[in-house]
Amino acid sequence: MMKPARNVATHSNSNKALLGCLLVAVITPIVILWCMSNRMKNNLLSAQNVIKDIWLPAEEDKGKSFMAAIEMIHTYSLIHDDLPALDNDDLRRGLPTAHVKFGEAMAILAGDALLNYAFETASKAFCGDAQDITTAKAMQILAKKPGIYGMIGGQTVDVEEENKEISFDTLMYIHNNKTAALIECAMMIGAVLAGASEVEVATIEKIANKVGIAFQIEDDILDVVSTSETLGKPAGSDEKNGKNTYVLFRGLEQSGEDAKQYTEEALQLFDALEYKNDFLRELLLYLVGRKN
Repeated sequence: MMKPARNVATHSNSNKALLGCLLVAVITPIVILWCMSNRMKNNLLSAQNVIKDIWLPAEEDKGKSFMAAIEMIHTYSLIHDDLPALDNDDLRRGLPTAHVKFGEAMAILAGDALLNYAFETASKAFCGDAQDITTAKAMQILAKKPGIYGMIGGQTVDVEEENKEISFDTLMYIHNNKTAALIECAMMIGAVLAGASEVEVATIEKIANKVGIAFQIEDDILDVVSTSETLGKPAGSDEKNGKNTYVLFRGLEQSGEDAKQYTEEALQLFDALEYKNDFLRELLLYLVGRKN
């Protein structure tokens, strides 16, 4: 006779470790987002409402599932990126990385779990009505942008080209995919769920791409000029890992100018949109002007 299945989350020490790793990984960015909302909006808005108000109408709840899913994918990518086989970093968001705190096996499993649970969570946006067509379009973006023709593709080239001389075009391929693709994913999904036209979604993709490139350039600059304490992750890790960076090609001063140019181009496109959103504009400026 088959024994009843036990509650593995309660009785398995290994799964407790996995759950602990997941909680630390996911809750930390939510707290950071909540703190950011207080600083930028000067009131006690929840993280959910801060991002929801960017593109989604007040009555729209489908975005919640996608918001959580995107952050799960983002966090899984960071957990795996920090692993010894990749960047081998021991600090993330000012805390020990997942593999340092919970062990390499649990970090790998936590990343796997987050990626799978992201799609399980996003699928809750389907509710059997006419809006499911729109939800399916959002799901397609969620599946593509972090995948082999997006974030993973960029990460693959980044790893393969470590300690090698590459062209500037190859560097931009890495930045366009490893970094910008996930920002494109978030902004495009918000636009799709809010009912934006195909032309508007394409414009949003261009804006997000320019913001993503500016974000990565700033990241490359901060890795050189900032400290581990300020960044919340190891400073100088790009050089340690033999990474090709924007700063290596353009130098610090020109890199800073290029980041400003990408930001200005993004804002020009953004300001030309029919619908205005002061908070999103402020958030875009925050992303490319951050210190960590």
